[in-house]
Amino acid sequence: MSGIAVGLEKGHIVTKRELAPRPSSRKGRSSTKTKFVREVVREVTGLAPYEKRIIELLRIGCDKRALRLAKKRLGTHGRAKRKREEMSDVLRKK
Repeated sequence: MSGIAVGLEKGHIVTKRELAPRPSSRKGRSSTKTKFVREVVREVTGLAPYEKRIIELLRIGCDKRALRLAKKRLGTHGRAKRKREEMSDVLRKK
């Protein structure tokens, strides 16, 4: 912060303003209301047929096969891993 015209720290010396967070910084974070609604919907509708099949595969110990099925249905490896974990949680709760 030298205030001279050349170099890495060139330019007029200013104080950094403290700005309010932008709404876009909240993108992707789920609210409590949304979480509750999703919970209720899951409770009412139950599991999809492929989710039941994933649970069956997990029950007999075919974790890799369950992951492959989830990946085929959902499209990406990350989503498939998340779904497999979700279904194993459902299985543990039963």
